[in-house]
Amino acid sequence: MSFDEGDLLPLSALQHLLFCERQCALIHLEGAWSENALTVEGRHLHERIDSGEGESRGDLHIARSLPLASLRLGLTGRADVVELHRAADGVPVPGLAGLWRPVPVESKRGRPKAHRADEVQLCAQGLCLEEMLGVEVPNGALFYGETRRRLEVAFDAGLRRLTEEAAARLHALFASGRTPLARREPKCRSCSLVEICLPDALVGSAAAYLDRMVDDGEPAAGGGP
Repeated sequence: MSFDEGDLLPLSALQHLLFCERQCALIHLEGAWSENALTVEGRHLHERIDSGEGESRGDLHIARSLPLASLRLGLTGRADVVELHRAADGVPVPGLAGLWRPVPVESKRGRPKAHRADEVQLCAQGLCLEEMLGVEVPNGALFYGETRRRLEVAFDAGLRRLTEEAAARLHALFASGRTPLARREPKCRSCSLVEICLPDALVGSAAAYLDRMVDDGEPAAGGGP
């Protein structure tokens, strides 16, 4: 399957999807957004990265804020950093002499997470580079600001399959046009959209919700005088 350029979805939405499908829909279908300390710190981090220019260090060239696209996955976006390593088995890169192998590097403000959203977003960048340059991209790296550590990520068969499935789920979510119902989970505490999402509004039965409304002195919906 191949998508048209007009049908490409934001690559960054994969991370929202893997974290919470409702959050993904609120942001990308409904246009909702709210900042908290974590999102502000992350935005400032990426602004510093995006403002930088490319540089060369011998057999290494660093490209920043590189546009990416995959018609196969139906994704488009930008890579924070793509390291281009000079290699005899590499490929030509416009504007550079010689042959090069790309390694995507994504910066994150926090620390490694229990879920694989960061790895999927990075792998998607690698799959875009493979399609754009016609070369295998076997690995990438995640740099976490809180730990100041670089984590190497292998794009193995399992991660590639997870990334392709996530891209398909993202397109299905957009095609449905529906925002999933809210559900209170521990991760809601770190979500900047919690006041918009209102995960507690649908906790429990409808009868319990009406009882809470009455206890708070609010009239039940549809009630008479």
